[in-house]
Amino acid sequence: MRESNVDLSVSIAQNSNLVFELYHVIDLSDWQALKNIFHEDILYERPGYAKFCGLDRLIQFYQRERIIASGTHNINKVITEEDSGACWGHFIGVGKNGSSIDELFAEAYSFEDGKIRTRRSYFFRPAV
Repeated sequence: MRESNVDLSVSIAQNSNLVFELYHVIDLSDWQALKNIFHEDILYERPGYAKFCGLDRLIQFYQRERIIASGTHNINKVITEEDSGACWGHFIGVGKNGSSIDELFAEAYSFEDGKIRTRRSYFFRPAV
């Protein structure tokens, strides 16, 4: 049986909020809060890296491997449906080597159990 329109609207709004919360948490470098956003079995695809499988692996990436030291995601648009979504925006920050980072990005998501189940990032160059 299909969800009611009210339930579906709430689910879509929750998914949009989850995407905005993701970037807020990343910009704060609050890696443990990622547990509230990503499904335990997250599959994350990011240019220049092998697929990240599982929440522990994803948190390890952010804590130890990510080349970005700090910065801010400016989200231009988030679009979500029942179980999928996309967003695009602009990131401005600093790399761990002190270099400036100024990147446009887009991402696609799937949602499961109120969390992000899959994430795929797209950059205009494979540098971040």
